[in-house]
Amino acid sequence: MVQSEPVRTTSTRTSSTPSIISADLHVVGDLVSNGDIQVDGEIEGDIQSRTVTIGATAHVRGSVSAETVRVCGSVTGQIRGNTVSLDRTARVSGDILHASLAIEPGAFLEGHCRRIESVTADTTVTPLIEHDRGHGSESVPAAANL
Repeated sequence: MVQSEPVRTTSTRTSSTPSIISADLHVVGDLVSNGDIQVDGEIEGDIQSRTVTIGATAHVRGSVSAETVRVCGSVTGQIRGNTVSLDRTARVSGDILHASLAIEPGAFLEGHCRRIESVTADTTVTPLIEHDRGHGSESVPAAANL
């Protein structure tokens, strides 16, 4: 009889199935993932992931940081991503830092847009940008602290 050794595998790839926050779920706290997150519910906190989709029924109060961000719902806070797209149903109150930005007609945006070179694979959530103090503007508080 031949005995075989147990097979050991290691995987660094991420799941292709997104983590879903359903419409009836309310989360207070930060979400961090190496994969994809789809939000259809309510989040009070920051989101950091590879890809984030904010569904039409979603409400996020906090920063969103990912390589790809698609907003169909409501976000109050900074959005930072290589590719950011705002659907016609999107409502964003906050600054957007992006390498590529697409805004469909009908989307609502109140904030500043600033082009950046790219978001690294290690996306980090940062507070809202402070406006230039030299011109009499005051700093804007992070949405998560409201």
